[in-house]
Amino acid sequence: MYEQLPDIIARFRIRQGLFRKETVEAKLYELDGYGCVMKTDKIFEPGDTVVLDLIMDMPVDEISVEGLSGLVTEKQKHCSNFYYSIDFNKAGVPPTLGERLQRIVDVLAKKQTLRSRRNAEQTGNFKQFARYGTSAAAS
Repeated sequence: MYEQLPDIIARFRIRQGLFRKETVEAKLYELDGYGCVMKTDKIFEPGDTVVLDLIMDMPVDEISVEGLSGLVTEKQKHCSNFYYSIDFNKAGVPPTLGERLQRIVDVLAKKQTLRSRRNAEQTGNFKQFARYGTSAAAS
């Protein structure tokens, strides 16, 4: 289905009763400058608005975008959780938030490129090991 993005979460608050709010963290599975896909057990419906804080963990510090408003456009059930497609309200994003969001998107792209290279190298090394291992066993 989707592959979880590395080192990033979405945080949002939902109302629990009249005076209480709960802070929830959700995993992200897609992200670009226009929206994201997140997975959570909390229930939203298409047309709902959600305000997200995106937090990317980095070795020294974290990069965050706070107060990013998005519209739930799609909902898919998966076991006891839901995948939600969220479109960001680009008109309501101040330039500084837009710059930080773009920075997170760029860093994620680099991390995913490195991860896919590492996985390709490991797969290649395993195939090479398997090839030499079978030829060495045959001789």
